[in-house]
Amino acid sequence: MTKALFICSANKLRSPTAEHVFSQWPDIETDSAGLNNDADVPLSPEQIAWADVIFVMERDHLTKLRRNFTQHAAGKRVICLNIPDDFGYLQPELIRLLEVRVGPFLRA
Repeated sequence: MTKALFICSANKLRSPTAEHVFSQWPDIETDSAGLNNDADVPLSPEQIAWADVIFVMERDHLTKLRRNFTQHAAGKRVICLNIPDDFGYLQPELIRLLEVRVGPFLRA
């Protein structure tokens, strides 16, 4: 079982979409969070500890993750997807983009 954590800014659109999409895949457990203080689900050290692989949507998220959770994220596999905040929740174009960019990492 692979545990995948998806992180964006507010945990309203991109990361919850990814959590939903990949929770349907066999042998994948998912969670999502946001890095902003007002995120629907703010990122916690426990979520980072739980994850086998962490996906961030933008480079800025990678920077914030490493700055704000230095010790917790040390040694974790973190992948930047380079997906801008241009999509709605469960928007078909976002789902296709996530499947293309995340899929290879979860199939391996």
